[in-house]
Amino acid sequence: MRLSIIIPTLNEAEHIPALIDQLRREDPGSDILVIDGGSTDGTLDLALKAGARAIRGARGRGQQLTLGAEVAEGDVLLFLHADSRLGSGGLQQLRAGLADPRVVGGNFRILFDGGRPFDRWLTRFYAWFRRFGLYYGDSAIFIRREALQRIGGLRPIALMEDYDLCRRLERSGKTICIAEPPVTTSSRRFEGRWPPRIVAGWLLIHLLYYLGISPDVLARLYRTERQTSKRAKPIGQ
Repeated sequence: MRLSIIIPTLNEAEHIPALIDQLRREDPGSDILVIDGGSTDGTLDLALKAGARAIRGARGRGQQLTLGAEVAEGDVLLFLHADSRLGSGGLQQLRAGLADPRVVGGNFRILFDGGRPFDRWLTRFYAWFRRFGLYYGDSAIFIRREALQRIGGLRPIALMEDYDLCRRLERSGKTICIAEPPVTTSSRRFEGRWPPRIVAGWLLIHLLYYLGISPDVLARLYRTERQTSKRAKPIGQ
C-alpha cells in the first residue's frame, strides 16, 4: 500500500520544511505532494528542497486538493493541512486501520493547539461532531483511491469541499477515526476573533450550504465574516 500525502499551501514557508521532514522520517516511501496556490514567500522552493513533489495550481483549497488527487501516485490519499502535525506513529496507525479491507477511509481525532478556553471547547466539539460522521479537512481526511473514484472524486468547489467529501465518504462504506495519535492543528485562524461570532458564522455558512447557496457565494461570505470578525470587538472588551 503506497500512501500519497497531499498538502495544499498558500504562503506556508514557516511550516512546510519541518512538516515534510517529519513525514519523510515517519514514512520514507510515501508520495508527498505540495499543491501551491500562488505563494510569494518561497513555499514551493522550500517544499522541493525538502524532498516533496511541488506543483503550482490555482488558488483555492478545493481546486488544489482536486489537482493533488489527480496526480497522486498512491493507493491511499491523505489530505493534510500545512499547519497541522500528525503525532508520532500516525501514519503507521493509518496503515493499520486500512488493513481491514472494509475500511474505505476516515480521519484523525483533532486537537487545537491554542491555549484559550475556546480552543479547548473546539477540540471537544469536534470529537462530539465526529460521532455523527461529520468532520473537516483539518482532521486529516484519508481515503482509498478506488473509493474516491467510486464516489466521484473531489469537487473543486470554493468552500465546504472537505465537508462535501466526508459526507460522500461516510455513505460509501466503513470509516474510522484514529484517536491515537491525534492530529494537532493551528488555532491561528481564530486569533483576534470573538468566539460567539465565529460559531454564528459557522452556523450561517452551514445553513446556507444546506439551502443550496453556491459555494462561490459562501466563500465570499466566509472571507468577509473573518475580516469583519477580526476588526469587531464585543462590548466591554
